[in-house]
Amino acid sequence: MTDEPNQPRFLTLAQVADELNVKQSLVQGLIKTGELRAFQVGGRGMWRIGRQDVEGYIAEAYRRTAERIAAGELEDGTETGDQE
Repeated sequence: MTDEPNQPRFLTLAQVADELNVKQSLVQGLIKTGELRAFQVGGRGMWRIGRQDVEGYIAEAYRRTAERIAAGELEDGTETGDQE
């Protein structure tokens, strides 16, 4: 994600899922657990996620992963299956 002027400030669940290359249900789960900040707008309660919140989530995920690698919890960077 970039901070270009024509980039939207807020993203939909689908846009965040696409950006992270995961299913939309995983993004909803991250919101429910509080790992990803989001808010609802309008009478139908559509979710919106701030671009900066997505960047913050990614930075925190990198930090947690580095800690797990340092602790020997992860053997290598290969995927062992579809974790979505």
